[in-house]
Amino acid sequence: MTQNKFPEAEVYEIKKIELKNPIIFAGFVGAGLVGTLSVGHIIEKLKMKEIAYMRSKYLPPSTVFLRGRLRHPFRFYTNDEGTICAIICEITLRMEGLYTIVSSILDWAKEKGSKEIIILDGVASDEHDNKAYCAAEEDLCRVMADKEINMIPQGFITGIPGGILNECLLRDIQGVTLLVKANRIKADPIAALTLLEAVNRMYETNIDTSDLRNEKDQIGQDFEELSLKYAQSREETSGMYM
Repeated sequence: MTQNKFPEAEVYEIKKIELKNPIIFAGFVGAGLVGTLSVGHIIEKLKMKEIAYMRSKYLPPSTVFLRGRLRHPFRFYTNDEGTICAIICEITLRMEGLYTIVSSILDWAKEKGSKEIIILDGVASDEHDNKAYCAAEEDLCRVMADKEINMIPQGFITGIPGGILNECLLRDIQGVTLLVKANRIKADPIAALTLLEAVNRMYETNIDTSDLRNEKDQIGQDFEELSLKYAQSREETSGMYM
């Protein structure tokens, strides 16, 4: 497919790196922006390299920049070992074409031999309770309970996180979501910190989270506009309800 045509959806690779059945962490715009904050923090602390981005006619014609740096809004990363990948999307997505984008992500994950996708997300709440929650298959929920990650008894997930988890049920890939209660309107770095501490306990990633606490005010300012965009569109985009 030529680069100057807009496809239905494709993961367009910009670097060829051998991946070794990686686990994949994914973060999308949601409550408190904890998905994008936590996955962005993973990318930074593990010094991951950008290897691809999503091209799709269903993505809004947007790009993002932070502190003057321009970047594609829907990116794929890997660590040097090729054992951990990250997917981050920093724009809100329309419902139209969402399953086409989801299918493209899962096709790429299967091609790379991935057996597990972990979606990091937030639940809109009036206050953060310093707890992490999970939704996964029963056996994995029991393992997570031993790591002080609570199972969500019931609820539903919408938008691209829900689409990915639905598609994982039909494929040979384990879909997991880790969640925290987060601010309804503003970026919530403390909730993202709680989420990453749960990731560290479960996946032994040993990610330093101190910056999220020390720079919480600056993070709130940096992501103020994206927080507003989410607040305006949350009724029709992704979310978790329980």
